[in-house]
Amino acid sequence: MTSEPAAARAYRVLEHMIVTLELAPSSFVTEGALIEKLDLGRTPVREAIQRLAWEGLLDVRPRAGIAIAPLHPGDWLRVLDARRGVEVVLARSAARFVTREAADLFHEAALAMQKAVISGNVLAFIQADKALDEALAMAADNRFAARLAAPLQTHSRRFWFRYKADTGLAESAEHHVALIRSILDGDEEAAAKDAKRLMALLRGHAEVAATR
Repeated sequence: MTSEPAAARAYRVLEHMIVTLELAPSSFVTEGALIEKLDLGRTPVREAIQRLAWEGLLDVRPRAGIAIAPLHPGDWLRVLDARRGVEVVLARSAARFVTREAADLFHEAALAMQKAVISGNVLAFIQADKALDEALAMAADNRFAARLAAPLQTHSRRFWFRYKADTGLAESAEHHVALIRSILDGDEEAAAKDAKRLMALLRGHAEVAATR
């Protein structure tokens, strides 16, 4: 097994810190502080920062530092409006092209998600959700849709962690598992419907958050 490239590791760790609010919304950090925290070299950390900035999770400000993206509840609705269509495309395509390798990843993600619900482990749930999204990207065999969806999925995961993680585990898991089941059954229509139901569930949460 090949080891994870340093830049990919830096991205994965920083993304997780942003999603779980370890790097607080609207706060400032320095490149040096992130290099020290991650214990990685300047180049991989800088590459990760550039990628996260392109995805809208960071804002690099010369002479001021690196700003962590704010969390405005209304933006969750905008993220989901942008995400809905591409999720349906991915779900349909995954049901058509899912491989054994991708199916194994779906099974692992579903099991991890169900275990997280039972234990009430929100961080484990977040990791399982990301694993499911990665399995979806692999199964769909559409790199264009997958690249479009990935940052929207990350933004949505961050909003969910902030506004719904305390009460939304079981319901969210139920919708995710239904989607996985339809994909593994090779049922494109059912997968599309389940993707729409999942997006509708998240949009309902976002609407509540926006009115707080």
